[in-house]
Amino acid sequence: MKITNTLAGVALACGVLSGCGPAKEELHIYTWSDYIAADVIKRFEEANNCKVVVDTFDSNEAMYAKLQAGSTGYDIIMPTSYQIPLMVKNKMIQKLDHAKLSNFKKNFDKGYASSTIDPTFQYGVPYAVTYTGLAYRKDKVGDAPVDSWKVFETAALKGRMSLLSDMRETIGGALKFLGYSLNSTSAEEINKAADVVIGWKKNIAKFDNEQYKTAVASGEWFVGHGYSSDVIQTMLDNENVGFALPKEGFTVACDEMVVAADSKKAELAHKFIDFCYDPDIAAANMTEVCAPMPVNPAFPKLEESLRKLVVIDAETLKKGEVIRDFSDQPAIHKLYVDAWDKIKAAK
Repeated sequence: MKITNTLAGVALACGVLSGCGPAKEELHIYTWSDYIAADVIKRFEEANNCKVVVDTFDSNEAMYAKLQAGSTGYDIIMPTSYQIPLMVKNKMIQKLDHAKLSNFKKNFDKGYASSTIDPTFQYGVPYAVTYTGLAYRKDKVGDAPVDSWKVFETAALKGRMSLLSDMRETIGGALKFLGYSLNSTSAEEINKAADVVIGWKKNIAKFDNEQYKTAVASGEWFVGHGYSSDVIQTMLDNENVGFALPKEGFTVACDEMVVAADSKKAELAHKFIDFCYDPDIAAANMTEVCAPMPVNPAFPKLEESLRKLVVIDAETLKKGEVIRDFSDQPAIHKLYVDAWDKIKAAK
């Protein structure tokens, strides 16, 4: 009996003095780098007595490959919309329980429904929206048409511009320039777009996904094809940097929050998703990420200067188009791959 009481006393002392006891519930999130404000994570942990663990990826393809290779343990994943149908097909994610998403029901800005592939949101709800456009140095471009894909024809800017090293984004820009859908399934249209990009290639410094953010800011490059959230962060620090959405049309990408099929914390995952639709939380996230999140009551909470940069008007948004995945249509996918190979091989 004495031994039993002694052990019980030790256990009690451990719990009181050393914080021993059940570990906090953990929520594992797999997302893009620097995509959730640190204060938002802290507030969620405090509100739910849990710990949030964040792991990051740098492309949808890398994320998908890791999951397909057998990586498990994630609860929330943040893929771009076009990736979700493939994840559903391969049973990587589960349907959402909308009864647990009261903030989403109440606060979602329906104007952003067209930025997603599934407006019924069975498997995912939007987290953040980005636009692909043109970063430029206001003091370097002169009268070049920075609000048009035509800017890449500007001989005076030769060697001072970049295009994304992304098959669908760059061919998509040329398709929009020609008046076509960036999801064209026409071999003729895709080939015409490839020829346009080959013409642009003569004037660019390189195809690039990362350097444009610093190269345009420093003045090394005068125009950079890139993502709005990256460029806006630069604009806040450099008044000489501008950003324009091509008048012929542009890509809209929506990253969504989905719950992993094998998540052991689905209840907590739903709580986090709904937490992100609280207006104060969404405003904090938008301030950090510099991308619009479709939480209607959050927009008035933003600093006016930031709100003007991240929120575009409904008419402009109509010119945006969401990339659709053709991986389940090999013949169409091959048209794009062949066109991209032709572009890369051109001198």
